[in-house]
Amino acid sequence: MQKRDYYEILGIPQNVREDELKKAYRKLAMQYHPDRNPGNKEAEDKFKESAEAYEVLRDPEKRELYDRFGHEGLHNNGFSGFGGSDDIFSSFGDIFEDFFGFGGRSRSRSTSRQGADLRYDLNISFEEAAFGNETEISIHKHEKCHICAGSGAKPGTHPLTCPHCQGRGKTVRSQGFFSVSTTCNHCRGQGKVIVEFCKECNGSGKIKRIKKVSLKIPPGVDNASRLRLHGEGEAGEGGGPPGDLYVIIKVEPHDFFEREDDDIFCQVPISFSQAALGAKIEVPTLDNSEKIILPKGTQAGHTFRLKAKGIPHLRGHGRGDQIIQILVKTPVKLTKKQENLFRELAIIDGEDISLTKKGKMKFKKW
Repeated sequence: MQKRDYYEILGIPQNVREDELKKAYRKLAMQYHPDRNPGNKEAEDKFKESAEAYEVLRDPEKRELYDRFGHEGLHNNGFSGFGGSDDIFSSFGDIFEDFFGFGGRSRSRSTSRQGADLRYDLNISFEEAAFGNETEISIHKHEKCHICAGSGAKPGTHPLTCPHCQGRGKTVRSQGFFSVSTTCNHCRGQGKVIVEFCKECNGSGKIKRIKKVSLKIPPGVDNASRLRLHGEGEAGEGGGPPGDLYVIIKVEPHDFFEREDDDIFCQVPISFSQAALGAKIEVPTLDNSEKIILPKGTQAGHTFRLKAKGIPHLRGHGRGDQIIQILVKTPVKLTKKQENLFRELAIIDGEDISLTKKGKMKFKKW
């Protein structure tokens, strides 16, 4: 399904001020909040849609990317929106507290935390960086225990309200005229205690496993490009959402090409004869090869440009160019015939190529 325009979703102009942006989102968040629309799938979708729009437009970097390249630009940069309402409450906890006087859907969410982000370094070839690829990577991560659904309790049982703090996660003690609040040692701030642990995760609610994750490498990535996979990080705590996975790209060097921005460079050697007389030569490209015509008298260091034969633009359409620098090879191990021909050419050009007894060339005055 095609996504709607973010400005249209929030009902705001493209040059909206930050305070107006926040006000527009507040109105929609209040209208479609899950607690006000229980069981309403349409309201839930609009709640997620407006949160995604606000997440992008409040971030200057994401907003610029969206204004220039639309949804495709965000997707190529790793942004995929929110997985559900829990992700929204986790990301905008302070905002909901500002709007509604509470951080999420209930007080019990105060002990939930988003899982840690993970990093994965991926080596790819020069060609994969240029044209993109779909691959699969294996990551070691903690996920919600499938036996106890993350509760940590033995199946058939449930965590109980902590009797020491009555579920608040904190205990209060008086010191003179003051009251000091500290994290409950019995439940470690969770507000609940597990009587019988799940044997699969030993009460942690998480298990470590190796997960295979599909990854789409967009055309045009470069060294240190960062791809974000939403929700593929470590499992959250206390029912919180998982973190994200950041894939850091490392591009292996190429034997023939070098990259500068979206252009690629290469050096092509030619013979003296080709340089002097001109020739048609075949030059490798990222796609296959191209024929170029060398004019008579081509000099060493001369460059030719092949349009749109470079790297595809990461956040837009089109490609860079391929720049070819000519190198003129000096022949070595000449045959007798070749040597005589060069001597004849030198005589025609009036060049003195004789050597002194010490092996040094004689230079004539101009």
